[in-house]
This record gives sequence, structure tokens and C-alpha cells, in this order.
Amino acid sequence: MSDTTASPAPAPITIAVTRTVSPDRAREAAAWARSGQDLISSYPGYLGSGWIRPDPGSPDWHMLFRFADAASLARWEKSPERAWWVSTGQGLVEHGDYEKLTGIEGWFDPPSTIEVIQPARVKAPPRWKQMVSIFVVFFPLSLGANYALSPFATTLPIWLRVLLLVVIVTPIMTYFALPLVTRALRPWLMR
Repeated sequence: MSDTTASPAPAPITIAVTRTVSPDRAREAAAWARSGQDLISSYPGYLGSGWIRPDPGSPDWHMLFRFADAASLARWEKSPERAWWVSTGQGLVEHGDYEKLTGIEGWFDPPSTIEVIQPARVKAPPRWKQMVSIFVVFFPLSLGANYALSPFATTLPIWLRVLLLVVIVTPIMTYFALPLVTRALRPWLMR
């Protein structure tokens, strides 16, 4: 008998990078950022990117870019084109934080005032689809946790029962259930 279980679909990955740029070199940095986006856009698995700034006078620039999976991202990170592009920013930008994000955290809203150098090419799912995805995880998980805690928590005040439930359910949702469901629902979410 052969094993017919399919391997899980690769999870998209979003990279958040912070750079520091002197405000008097903003035009040069914008050209540098566009050249990086031109390079990255030719890589297989690339899904989109964009640069944002909290305000025009801010020295902090934030780049978000997204790849279809970790393997595609690794090819870009190890490429000679990326190494060359990063080296051309020496003296122009100061490299800062570099964070890899998967799952639903990429859906949180950016700052309310942003300067977009080049908009991302991938749109987030509509909020109603995000809500359905969260409900699909939250309802059964909450129901199960309430059922499991009911023999132990009946004498606790309601605020303490709710706190206990939230402390148990939140990490499960964040690190396991939501990433799993968002991968499974990705075709529907992005349609």
C-alpha cells in the first residue's frame, strides 16, 4: 500500500527589513531601493515588495518583501545579485533588523501614514475572508478548551476563567493553528 498523504504546501514567507537613511540622502536611497526591487522581482517565487517610511523626515525605512516559500527566499539571499545590491548601499543606508514572518502576521496594518516608494504587487485577502479564517480556528479551539477546562474551572470567577482560556488558546492559535489554516485556505484567501 502506498502512502498517499500529500506533503504540506510550502508556506509563503514575508521578510521585514529596517534600514536607516539620512533624510538628506532620501532621493539616492529611493533610487537604490528601486534598483533592489527590480533585481528581486526577477527571482522565481517572488510575490511582491514595498518600502514604507513613518513620515518623510524619518531616517527609518522599512522594506517588506514576500516569497512563495523558504527555498525561493534562500536562493535570493545567496544570490550574487543580492550581494552586489547590498554592497552598493554601503555608506548610503545603515542595515538594521531583519525578520522573517509566516502566517497571518503579514496581514496586520502598516502605520497609518506611510510613504510608499513602490507598492507591493500582492494584495492581502479581504477582511471578511480573514475573519472566516480566524473563526474556523477560534471556534473549535475555544470550544475544546472550554470543555477541557470545565471540570477544573467551575469555581473560578468568570474573569479568571476567560484569562486562563486566552492564555492557553492564544499561543496555539498563533504558532500552530492559524499558520496551518492559512496555508490550507490560501487558494480561497487569495482568489
